[in-house]
Amino acid sequence: MMISSSLGTNQSPFYSPNVASKRIRCSRASRASRFISKGCKLVGCGSALPNLQVSNDDLAKVIDTSDEWIYSRSGIRNRRILSGNESLTGLAVEAANKALKMAEVEADDVDLLLFCSSTPEDLFGGAPMVQKLLGCKGNLPAFDIRAACSGFLLGLVTASRYIRGGGFKNVLVIGADCISRYLDWMDRRSSVLFGDGAGAILLQACDSEEDGVFGFDLHTDGNGNRHVNASIKQNETDVGSVMGFSTTRPSISDIKMNGSEVFRFAVKAAPRTIQASLAKADLKISDMDWLLIHQANQRIIDRVAEELEFPKDKVISNLENYGNTSAASIPLALDEAVRSGRVKKGETIMTAGFGAGLTWASAIVRWG
Repeated sequence: MMISSSLGTNQSPFYSPNVASKRIRCSRASRASRFISKGCKLVGCGSALPNLQVSNDDLAKVIDTSDEWIYSRSGIRNRRILSGNESLTGLAVEAANKALKMAEVEADDVDLLLFCSSTPEDLFGGAPMVQKLLGCKGNLPAFDIRAACSGFLLGLVTASRYIRGGGFKNVLVIGADCISRYLDWMDRRSSVLFGDGAGAILLQACDSEEDGVFGFDLHTDGNGNRHVNASIKQNETDVGSVMGFSTTRPSISDIKMNGSEVFRFAVKAAPRTIQASLAKADLKISDMDWLLIHQANQRIIDRVAEELEFPKDKVISNLENYGNTSAASIPLALDEAVRSGRVKKGETIMTAGFGAGLTWASAIVRWG
């Protein structure tokens, strides 16, 4: 409250310390209760894929590998690769439009856009261009989240916080990556594992009794970065003839991955983080309808299900057709499961992501 200095605080006929502080407390309490009582639910999903399909047999024509070698070690037979005039931004927009259409929400009604990607097509992030091409309102907050294969779940949890604590109504979360641009295609240990794609969900505010985002669990350990990374290379550039000094021009190296270490990490981290999320949500494995974890390797998916003692027929996997699509893998698999009728409204899903960073995360969500 602004008080004229000429009157003095205690002389003002409009000022009462007790009344003012009470009003402030009431105002804050009313805002807090209004936001905290809000729930959020998943009401729309969508996905998009490049046109070019590359099979294991296609790869075997150029590198020392075979369909049997790849499939037995990963569970992958095909992947989609961006080519020609296609763009990651275009895939993200397509996936987002499908999610908006399913949710029956106009682009102009989106309050926040989160672009979860480690491979945006602009150094400064891909969210602004996705916002523009979707036709969202001009003052919409939109930003990138970079957390590799855990990125989508970090975006989902971030979206839920904006709805619960910030009063946002519609938040669009997009997971999209084009890992193919950062692969050494002659390295059969890593190049055979990845594909490109995009997936999106629309998270919407709802009454607390309809809440569909339950417990979550998020972690990072930079000590594990050495096991999977795509580091910046500093290439010296001599500009002495013009500026009188030399500088560096960075470029991104190909992805380097220690597959055995990542495997050991994932089969331990994923079950633990899921159990942590279940505990926070006060739920049990028996309350769950589906298990959907990052689509990196079928052996990891099988081991996690086994560790959780969860039925194999309730495990969602589309890895065979698309490979590891990084931040896109969970929303892409969810979209296919929803549109095929496999996942139905009201069913509850355990989700977990893990990857470069190292990062790992989980969330318990209900569809619809």
